[in-house]
Amino acid sequence: MTISTKPRTTKKAQLTKLLGAKAGADIATLSDKLGWQHHTTRAAMSDLCKDGFTIIGTKPSDGGLAKYRIHSEPAATSEVSNGA
Repeated sequence: MTISTKPRTTKKAQLTKLLGAKAGADIATLSDKLGWQHHTTRAAMSDLCKDGFTIIGTKPSDGGLAKYRIHSEPAATSEVSNGA
């Protein structure tokens, strides 16, 4: 008997999807949806930046929470041939 399992979505993929929304999301919302503490969410966003993502934050003029979203993703890496 074979048990099929669906592929697991990583937290990084979930974060990327949430930050990819046009409206973006604030730290509290991201933390709540991912089950993380705020500092963990900020650290994961920092890791995305290290991976080549550009994340921009906007603070509303009414003094609400800053919203963050992905502005650009890393450039696709070209495959290097072995030249064998």
